[in-house]
Amino acid sequence: MIVNSDINQDINLKKLEELQIHLWGKIQAHGVLFVLEEPSLRLVQTSTNTTEVFGIAPEEIINLTLEDIFDSFQIEQLRTALESDNLDFINSTKLWARVEGDNYVIFDGVFHRNSAGFLILELEPAISQENIPFLSFYHLAKASITQLQTNVNLTEFCQIIVKEVRKMTGFDRVMLYKFDEDDHGEVIAEDKLEQLEPYLGLHYPASDIPLPARRLFISNYIRLIPDVKATPVDLFPKQHPLNKTALDLTISILRSASPCHLEYLHNMGVRASLTISLIDDGKLWGLIACHHLTPKYIPYELRKACEFLGRVVFSEISAKEETKDYEYPMQLNAIQGVLIESMTQADNFINGLIKSQQNLLNLTSSQGAAICIGDDYTLIGKTPQQEEVKYLVQWLKKNVDEEVFSTPFLPHLYADSRNFKDMASGLLAIKISQRNYLLWFRPEVIQTVNWGGDPSKAYELKNLDGNVRLSPRKSFELWKETVRLTSLSWKPVEIKAALELKKAITNIILRQADELAQLAQDLERSNAELRKFAYVASHDLQEPLNQVSNYVQLLELRYGEELDEDATEFITFAVEGVSLMQTLIDDVLAYSKVDMRAVEFQLTEAEKALAKALANLRGRIAETGAIITHDPLPNVMADSTQLMQLFLNLISNAIKFRSEETPEIHIMAKRLEDAWLFSVQDNGIGINSQFSERIFVIFQRLHTRDEYPGTGIGLAICKKIVECHRGQIWVDSELGQGSTFYFTIPVGGK
Repeated sequence: MIVNSDINQDINLKKLEELQIHLWGKIQAHGVLFVLEEPSLRLVQTSTNTTEVFGIAPEEIINLTLEDIFDSFQIEQLRTALESDNLDFINSTKLWARVEGDNYVIFDGVFHRNSAGFLILELEPAISQENIPFLSFYHLAKASITQLQTNVNLTEFCQIIVKEVRKMTGFDRVMLYKFDEDDHGEVIAEDKLEQLEPYLGLHYPASDIPLPARRLFISNYIRLIPDVKATPVDLFPKQHPLNKTALDLTISILRSASPCHLEYLHNMGVRASLTISLIDDGKLWGLIACHHLTPKYIPYELRKACEFLGRVVFSEISAKEETKDYEYPMQLNAIQGVLIESMTQADNFINGLIKSQQNLLNLTSSQGAAICIGDDYTLIGKTPQQEEVKYLVQWLKKNVDEEVFSTPFLPHLYADSRNFKDMASGLLAIKISQRNYLLWFRPEVIQTVNWGGDPSKAYELKNLDGNVRLSPRKSFELWKETVRLTSLSWKPVEIKAALELKKAITNIILRQADELAQLAQDLERSNAELRKFAYVASHDLQEPLNQVSNYVQLLELRYGEELDEDATEFITFAVEGVSLMQTLIDDVLAYSKVDMRAVEFQLTEAEKALAKALANLRGRIAETGAIITHDPLPNVMADSTQLMQLFLNLISNAIKFRSEETPEIHIMAKRLEDAWLFSVQDNGIGINSQFSERIFVIFQRLHTRDEYPGTGIGLAICKKIVECHRGQIWVDSELGQGSTFYFTIPVGGK
């Protein structure tokens, strides 16, 4: 569960995230740290507590070698091992140091190299003279692992973990602490002394373990603070003599904790702590946190046993979580299969999703969904209004770059969603393309969260002797918070299912694109053949038609006096038929020449195109007395010849189908969001609205040729020209009320 406490302490949290704990330059007092020069193993930097431990001041121990401090035979054996990249083979090692005459002190020595490549030796007092053998190390953890593996319930499993760790280490309290997706944490298991206040089920804000600390927990699987009140020990010199920078102690086992964290433990009444990191695929999943009321030291070998147990424990936790969620992913896979089949069988994936609405909701356990394709919004189940979804998609386009976006507290990110929190406090969105989205919604679920202290007062700024520093809260008593404007969290398996659906949609779109590309090729081939046929037919038919016309007219000239009235009329019909046939052939040729692929659009002055059209029509305009006016027209990306032809056909049509009144024709243009809208308005006879689409079909006529001459191809040519320009054409008309023809030309052309 993700909680969203209203924590108003941005400055404090920023300070916490800027802490460079690994460059603190201090270690804990129970050990000693040496920085060594290779291959001489000469000390170049040391902790300042060497006088108390070895009887040698820091200034004097610098420049000594390890042979000067420890048994030389031991050091000689270590030299070969130190040349290896893997220092785990020698960690930890027992080292004998001679102090005050013939007295020896035994240390557990651990070697490592920091990010700068410097060799560091850390020493802790040894509890025994011998290393714990492997079998003892194994048996130390075996009983715990056996207990864990025989349990199947995840909650009980976690409880056994903390009991076994407490049994191994003897701490007063052991907790298993799990991080949420927003880095808050919750105590999910606890074993403790009876008199201690329980922390089980309490949540803790992300600031309790800030980002720098979480990074260090990933670098160090186990971390010991044996005495919270011990005074940290400085390094000498403070900076490394070679690079003059603070020593990187990221993977140091002795590194001192920050004063803020030590104060935090002190406020909890803790004197010693041990933490075991639980890491999943490089991410900090949780911690096993051990607290003690008095100082407590845990030997290095026992700590390694705890680390080993922690790794085994987490592998078991991961396995149990996978087992726990096994059935649910299987259900989602089945639902996904049904959705994909539905999309595959439908004309397009949108219809497939709409046909399988409930499965679309079940795929992510949502109560509402929206399919947003361009300007079309399909709403399913309980969703915001279409206009609200539209604005939400605009917000996603501006603010979210990821292909998948999920949040259980949308109102905290997008304020307008407070208006529809009952339907969409949670949002899961996948981006199909730049303009297209699939959205799922979850309603608000009011929750009560138990905190360990007031999370809004996790830290405060204190001025101590003129120095301002962060100070943690002093109270960890139960503090209840009612969380609103939040839905149930989206599970990773649900987000994965949404992503898989996106992949399926992409594959379907690509497959359909391939099919359309093949269809386009076939269509282009067919169109090319039709264009060739139309061209050849028009030319080949012209000659025989001319012959028919010439011979019929010759027949009339030579034998006209011998023909009766019927024969003369028949010859007239033949000549008119030939003339009509020639007109049809010319129109078919003109129609076939309107080719969208052969045209390169250029910036064209629409007024010039209109002027050329009017010049071609000046005879008919003069004959009918037509009054033609126009508003200022824009420049558009178009083919100038086709645009002129478009104006010519529409104006010619308006003159032809005039009423008894003097023809009045007005041309104007209006800018839309992504296109220019042109209109040609007349006061003619008008068109019955039921024929508003039929008139654009080639050779379709609403009148006989005796009433109005023509082939019925003019408006079909107009439609083809407009479609070549990626526009639309339509008519608004009523009988006796005149007509207005509209067409659009997109801004920018193709």
